[in-house]
Amino acid sequence: MKNEIKNIENDLEFVKNIYLKLLTILPSFDITNSKILPYGLKAHTRSVSWLVEQVITQQTKFNAEKLGLDKVDFDFPDTSLHDCEIVVNNKSYFVNVKIHNIKGKENKNDISAVEKLYFQYSVNKGYNLIYACFGIKFENIKITFDKDYLEIFSPQFLPIYVNPRNDKIQATYRHDKIHRTREEFLKMLKEKSKSIILK
Repeated sequence: MKNEIKNIENDLEFVKNIYLKLLTILPSFDITNSKILPYGLKAHTRSVSWLVEQVITQQTKFNAEKLGLDKVDFDFPDTSLHDCEIVVNNKSYFVNVKIHNIKGKENKNDISAVEKLYFQYSVNKGYNLIYACFGIKFENIKITFDKDYLEIFSPQFLPIYVNPRNDKIQATYRHDKIHRTREEFLKMLKEKSKSIILK
C-alpha cells in the first residue's frame, strides 16, 4: 500500500513541476476580436473551457523540449478519461485538464463519470489518471492564466461524493487528500454509485 501511494504522489509531483514550468510560458489570449463580440462574453467557465484546455494541451506539446518531455499526445476521443498523454523516459502520464475561473467560488465540480473511472481502473491496472486544474482570469474576450493557481490531484485520493442525478464524482478542485489503494478506491466507487451493478 505504501509503495502504491508513494508512486502516485511522486507522479503528481512530477506532473505539477511540468505544469509549473508551463505556466511561465502560457500566453494570455483573446477568444476572438472585439468586432465579433463587441460586448464580450459572460464569464461562464463552461463557455471557454474546451478552448482553454486545448491551449494548455497544445502548448504542452509545442513546448515539449523546453519542458523536458519526450512526447505529448492529445489526439484522443471525447470519451477518453484523459486529454493528454505525456511521455518521459518511456513512462506515460495520463492527464485530464480542467480550468477554474479564479473570480468564482470553489464549488463542487463534476470530475468524472463513475462508471468510466471504475472500468478503466479495473481493466488497466497500470492506468493512473492525473487531473491538472489551471486557474484563469476571464475578462471580456481575454483569457489570462493565474500563475498562482494550479491544482494537481488523483481521483484515487478524492473525497468521494457521487451526484445521484448523473452518477459523477463531484469535488472541489482544492481538497484534502484521502490516501487509499486502488482496491479501496474501486470498492468505494462501487458502493457509492447507482450505475455500477456487479455480481
